[in-house]
Amino acid sequence: MDFDLLLVQKMKRGDENAFDVFVRKHYEEILKYCSFHCLDVSYAEDLTQETFLHFFEKLSNYRYMGKTKNYLYTIAGNLCRDYYKKAKESLLEEQSREFQNALQQSKTDDILNKITIEAALNHLPEELREVIVLYYFQELKLVEISEILQISLPLVKYRIKQAKIRLEKLLKE
Repeated sequence: MDFDLLLVQKMKRGDENAFDVFVRKHYEEILKYCSFHCLDVSYAEDLTQETFLHFFEKLSNYRYMGKTKNYLYTIAGNLCRDYYKKAKESLLEEQSREFQNALQQSKTDDILNKITIEAALNHLPEELREVIVLYYFQELKLVEISEILQISLPLVKYRIKQAKIRLEKLLKE
């Protein structure tokens, strides 16, 4: 029996320990995913907590269909998109300040590369950025990305290819 299925069943019965185990099992992955979307640790933590709260609020209606992780990514993705829509302008200003501060604070190539890649990612359309984050940073399989985003596998591959082309252009500038 799948461990997540067992946890979901226990949580539906009110087992508090199962809630704790479930969060500990998935928290880091979801936090990492949210961090790529908002680049602010405190917002990423808030979005991660909101993801689990949303999941727990809907738990009584949740029907286990194989991968709870994919459902959590879907919730987190929706919350991140909402956050991104609300904070797009302030986010770009903040990233610009972070970029300036990082350049002043440290000249290491690692920091510069990370900021450059993050800035380039933020210039991609949301649908392209999403597949890149899921594939390269979250290391999900193409099939999982297809399930999470509810798009066809060929479309996932196409978006990854288009995102790579655009990122190459952006990084050359």
